[in-house]
Amino acid sequence: MPELKVNGLRVNYQLMPGAGAPSESVVFIHGMGTDSLASFYLTLAAPVAAAGIDVISYDLRGHGKSERPVSGYALRDFVDDLDELLQVLAPDRPVHLVGNSFGGTIAYAFAAAHPDRVRSVVSIESEPPTEVWAAKMAGILAATVELLGVEENFEWIEATFGAHHRRLARLAAARISSTTMAEEVPTGPMLSPAEVAAIGCPVLSILGRHGYQSDDLDALTALMPRGELFVFDGQGHSVLVEQHRAVRGLLVDWVRRHAG
Repeated sequence: MPELKVNGLRVNYQLMPGAGAPSESVVFIHGMGTDSLASFYLTLAAPVAAAGIDVISYDLRGHGKSERPVSGYALRDFVDDLDELLQVLAPDRPVHLVGNSFGGTIAYAFAAAHPDRVRSVVSIESEPPTEVWAAKMAGILAATVELLGVEENFEWIEATFGAHHRRLARLAAARISSTTMAEEVPTGPMLSPAEVAAIGCPVLSILGRHGYQSDDLDALTALMPRGELFVFDGQGHSVLVEQHRAVRGLLVDWVRRHAG
């Protein structure tokens, strides 16, 4: 796959031109830890491109085939990476940002910082970088560090989920233990409620009823002037994997509704 020098780092990316004469571009932003652009490649990328939408996917710093610096994992670093990437790959028109988990948080932060370059945001089991998010993320990362620091847990992961998930957990452990990711990510910078409410582009929040925002599913979209909510009953945080066909339909319809 091709690479670009972005914000001083090598970043791996993939382009899938839309079939026919596409007029819109979607940027897929994956989550943290075990994730990479493969999560979208295996679920949404090809069918969305086949629907006539240009697709851009990339590996976040420290993930997949992108470079893994020891430090530089504050949210602003991820936003700056996306900024430079889009200056090269999509310089001529606003894009639709589609983020899963931490990728959605990056999308919200980017939309707040660069409103003129974002057509819409689709967040899958994710939320903006607020103080509430930071506390939640710090707890999740601390628990993950503790979990991946015990060798017996890898045996449990393999017995429960299979050898592939054990390999992914090993990769996540290596990323976390060799970088400052766990310490830096929750540092933000954060958006205030007023700054979240000022995100003026259309926003679709796709949640699992039993996911990370199960305590208040409507809190995010109620705050944003053009926010919409879709909830998958019976789902937890892994909506993208378990409901990718339904998510694909929602996404293609959303992009067509909010085309430039």
